[in-house]
Amino acid sequence: MSVELVEVVRSGFRECVHRGSLVVLAPDGTTAVELGEVHTPIYPRSTNKPMQAVALLRSGFVPESAEELAIASASHEGEPAHVALVERLLARSGFDETRLQCPPDLPANEHARAAVVAAGAPPRTVYMNCSGKHAAMLAACAANDWKPDSYLDPTHPLQRAVVDTVTEISGEPETELGIDGCGLPIIPVSLTNLARGFSRLVTAAPGSPERAVADAIRAHPYVISGSGRDDARLMPAVPGLLCKAGADGVHAGALPDGTAFAFKIDDGHERARLPLAAAVLHRLGVSWSEDHAELASQPVLGGGARVGTVRAVPGVF
Repeated sequence: MSVELVEVVRSGFRECVHRGSLVVLAPDGTTAVELGEVHTPIYPRSTNKPMQAVALLRSGFVPESAEELAIASASHEGEPAHVALVERLLARSGFDETRLQCPPDLPANEHARAAVVAAGAPPRTVYMNCSGKHAAMLAACAANDWKPDSYLDPTHPLQRAVVDTVTEISGEPETELGIDGCGLPIIPVSLTNLARGFSRLVTAAPGSPERAVADAIRAHPYVISGSGRDDARLMPAVPGLLCKAGADGVHAGALPDGTAFAFKIDDGHERARLPLAAAVLHRLGVSWSEDHAELASQPVLGGGARVGTVRAVPGVF
């Protein structure tokens, strides 16, 4: 059964609460905190992307830079810098955006979206937040002479490599696959094994595909998310932190020593994610600078002024 993890307090009144499940693993892999259903598989959504990127490296994807590897792991906002990285990766592999099989979209970033709408331009596949991963998958297909037009198919050799890699890194037994929002197969993983996977990424040997992905994400938090997004705010605040948000209230991360966490908010509300992640990190001994203290207490507004907070339930762990 899930537990109350995050509360919304307005004018001193507890207005609503977000329930969910959360796990924290110690560096040796033992469980330090266990709240709710942490052993039942969930769809990790985009928190799977770092492990998927490892599979791409193992399958012959050779990024031109750490930024290019980061965009392969990204849930980007469709800002101009993100789009340029995706387009360059596609061109370098001999493709254009017509070969992407993610759905067309408008940029998620409000300023980038407004610029597109004001120009009267249509949605594009490169704006879709998973387009970097799809572009890197096409690059891996090109490196192996695999058919690029069927890379979404669960039986495609690339997708079999992804399943093998994610199950190996996380330790999750393979189960029936689902379909993610971008159209790719998605692998169910428990919160415990999701945290374990992130721990293995940060503690992997330097030069390994696992460590390369972890280092690229940590070096380029804006690339894997976007302006003002959770991961772009958390990683610069905590040196060495690797973290990745996923749709519908999923988040996972790990510190350099292998301490790791993963959680899922039952109702999928994004506002619960940042204050809960910040509270977990504080519980793990991370000390916030004054500039970052607000991460654990997101504002509730009334008439444009702050009248409350979104925060982890006091004493929850």
